[in-house]
Amino acid sequence: MNIMKFFKNVSREMKKVSWPKGRELTSYTITVITTVAFVAVFFALIDLGISQFLNLLF
Repeated sequence: MNIMKFFKNVSREMKKVSWPKGRELTSYTITVITTVAFVAVFFALIDLGISQFLNLLF
């Protein structure tokens, strides 16, 4: 019976959550996608630079 009590508590807590509205959700999504793209490009450039440096050494 503990599992049923757990899910009942989860359901109760989920009703208290303040869910984002449409505009907020769009804004957050764009922020996350932009940040991920920036980090991906950053690490790709770092990787390229390290690869070029290692190719010069050997």
